[in-house]
Amino acid sequence: MRIIENLVRGQLAAKDGIASMQRRLVKQEGASAVEYALMVGLIAVVIIVAVTALGNKLSATFSSTASSI
Repeated sequence: MRIIENLVRGQLAAKDGIASMQRRLVKQEGASAVEYALMVGLIAVVIIVAVTALGNKLSATFSSTASSI
């Protein structure tokens, strides 16, 4: 009888372990989506700042070149 009880306990523990891993995977996928969204947002901000700064410098360079011609 104890052997059967131990087998049942082992199977229940295995099922709990599998369910726990499934919950972790679902949580990680959700976190990954949020992390990707944050990364995309930060990259967009960096690109906007870089283009703005570079645009201002290029504008100044072209203006000085045009005025010297």
